[in-house]
Amino acid sequence: MPTTVITGGTDGIGRALAATYLERGHDVLVVGTSAEKGGAFLAAAERGGAGGRARFLQADLSLVPENRRVVGWITRTYPSVDVLVLGARFHRSTRVETADGFESNFALYYLSRYLLSHGLAETLGRAEQAVVLNFGGSGLTGPVRWDDLQLRRNHPGTGALGHSAALCDLLGVHFTRTHADTSVHYVLNHPGVVATSFAGEYDTATAPHVDGLRMSGKPVSQAVEQILPFLDAPPARLTAVLEGRRISTSTTAFDPEDAARLHDLTGKLLTGLPQ
Repeated sequence: MPTTVITGGTDGIGRALAATYLERGHDVLVVGTSAEKGGAFLAAAERGGAGGRARFLQADLSLVPENRRVVGWITRTYPSVDVLVLGARFHRSTRVETADGFESNFALYYLSRYLLSHGLAETLGRAEQAVVLNFGGSGLTGPVRWDDLQLRRNHPGTGALGHSAALCDLLGVHFTRTHADTSVHYVLNHPGVVATSFAGEYDTATAPHVDGLRMSGKPVSQAVEQILPFLDAPPARLTAVLEGRRISTSTTAFDPEDAARLHDLTGKLLTGLPQ
């Protein structure tokens, strides 16, 4: 039976994708921080007759040890993973550091996806044709602050999320090159403005704007319809999608040398942290 793993799957696009893959007969694991939302997901699956194939794992993916725990749990529980959706994020307008010492948006939006992508590569490789979906910047959110990845100087507020999205684009580039001997495909997707919860903590100037986006964004169902064809039949080992339209990965936003540089810098940042 195929297996789908979704981070950020208790809400928004992730929750809709979880329901979609349950309907298709997959085992679906949703990873999130809220036990209440996780319970609601499991209850909905039970009502729909898919309770036996739905699981929820509570974890704070902004923390490196938690990501490693999740990777270990998944590799012990499932022989292979067919679909990995990396959708967890929680935006903060002001700079906050995690217990590991990383800027919070960087930790959850980029570093978690780095750890889960590479940590589950072998498990993904056991599937006939696995696909990773990462909600990155799809070429729109650079440039990268190479001398200040942790955004210690002139924190950009809402731009912190976009900075991490640009890093996710480079993650996809390096992942496909690192694991070129597997059948794993990688899809980077910028869905545009979608009417989701926009989970986060916003300053007084930003909060009203976010409230407006919650009302004016495209429906979640439309965002899912736009990305599913690329997950069902990825056109390339690395595919970048912007609001349902495939875009070129030959631009500077997907530069392989920058991707390798980021990979090396990330490895150094992780040195010394608990395994």
